[in-house]
Amino acid sequence: MKRLITAFLSLTLASTALFGAEKLQKIVVSGPFASVSHPILHMIETNALSDVADKIEFKLWKNPDELRAMTIRGNVDFVAVPTNTAAILNNKGVDIKLLNVSVWGILGMISRDNSLKTLKDFKGKKIAVPFRADMPDIVFKQLLKKEGLDPQKDFELVYVASPIDAMQMLIMRRIDHSLLAEPAISMALRKTKSFPISIVAPDLYRSVDLQEEWGKVFNTNGDLPEAGIAVMGHVKDEHLIKRFQEEYAKSLEWYKANPKEAGKLVAKNIEMLSEEGVSDSISQIRFKNVSAVEAKKDLEFFFNILKDEDPKSIGGRLPDDSFYYGL
Repeated sequence: MKRLITAFLSLTLASTALFGAEKLQKIVVSGPFASVSHPILHMIETNALSDVADKIEFKLWKNPDELRAMTIRGNVDFVAVPTNTAAILNNKGVDIKLLNVSVWGILGMISRDNSLKTLKDFKGKKIAVPFRADMPDIVFKQLLKKEGLDPQKDFELVYVASPIDAMQMLIMRRIDHSLLAEPAISMALRKTKSFPISIVAPDLYRSVDLQEEWGKVFNTNGDLPEAGIAVMGHVKDEHLIKRFQEEYAKSLEWYKANPKEAGKLVAKNIEMLSEEGVSDSISQIRFKNVSAVEAKKDLEFFFNILKDEDPKSIGGRLPDDSFYYGL
């Protein structure tokens, strides 16, 4: 009997050493309403991390200030986040590490005028732009400048708080052109019955894909490392982090392969998003699950361009190697 007990204790200790700390009561994940968060909802639905935690709790953040407050209070373990926001937090002393980049293309122009095919075609137009001095705005301005345009003189830019606000302005006909991020583009097309392309006289049209423009201007394949998953510094269990990365990758693949079911799942959990809009958006987004270490070169190229336009957009400087989980 004594030998059995000793053997059991040895096995338990070995398992703990191999698989990390004991099972957690819950893992708290925060994210925006944007597509980068959606695979997390599938992880919750399928109880994907049941081997390391009893539950996953998702907390929606609506703006970077809310996210910063959550991270400072330390009541969140993982965050879905724009890459530049993660860099800002890191540079401001928040203990946060980027795990991966999963969204590489989500920005586009939408217009009532189907003849507008390039950014130069928008010259002189009034354009709604979300998130002043943040990633969408900076990417847009850099592209305009590279094409010889002056963002201040050649356009009337109307800044709004979020892509959803810009979408509502389009739907209400308060504006005719906007820079948007998916799934807001697809939702706007759905809400105005401007889909599919074969519909007679749609009210809104997809116009310039900013990722394609980026590829032309900067001689790249157009992929922009826009958003991914980060882990907070208080999470020390490497097995837990590894499991989170594995299940996020699986749920991202499910999300891409099952747009109708994904739309239903997201709409059920995030009220401001529509089932059909989310489903439509999935085929329009550049998804690619790449570790932060593998994406470092692309991230630094991207961050340098953002910094040239506005150093504050990445927290003043490139984050150091400690920002990239695994380095």
